[in-house]
Amino acid sequence: MEPRVNAFASPLGTSFVKRLTAAGRLVADSSVPHLTQELVKIRASQINGCGFCTDMHTKDALAAGETQLRLNLVAAWREATVFTEAERAALELAEEGTRIADAAGGVPDEVWADAAKHYDEEQLVALVALVAVINTYNRLNVMLRMPAGDYRPGQFG
Repeated sequence: MEPRVNAFASPLGTSFVKRLTAAGRLVADSSVPHLTQELVKIRASQINGCGFCTDMHTKDALAAGETQLRLNLVAAWREATVFTEAERAALELAEEGTRIADAAGGVPDEVWADAAKHYDEEQLVALVALVAVINTYNRLNVMLRMPAGDYRPGQFG
């Protein structure tokens, strides 16, 4: 598969991705555990069918010490016993935030309350921002048909 357009050849595309990357770095520097952030990015990317981001974040998670077993079970996290309650709450918030168009009224209060049991207000803001950023990246990559499989951990950072 070939990308539809090289976004990095466009001054607007380059500028936009730079700013989106800067927003992502703000979230990455939050107190939400790094591996939890990777799990959230992987789950949103799976839901959105973004192979490029799924490839990137599973490889980055492995490089950061995540286990293959847990990565294999991200898509089935509800049935898996390998995630902490805090991670499960973050994954559910990510799913609901990613599927916001499917739910009249947005993220259910119960989902928010569960996340709030495990994360303080600053961390909740970070999780919301993380879901927003990864969904933006997913939409860019899916629309541009960015191919997956060739990413190397740390390639962009």
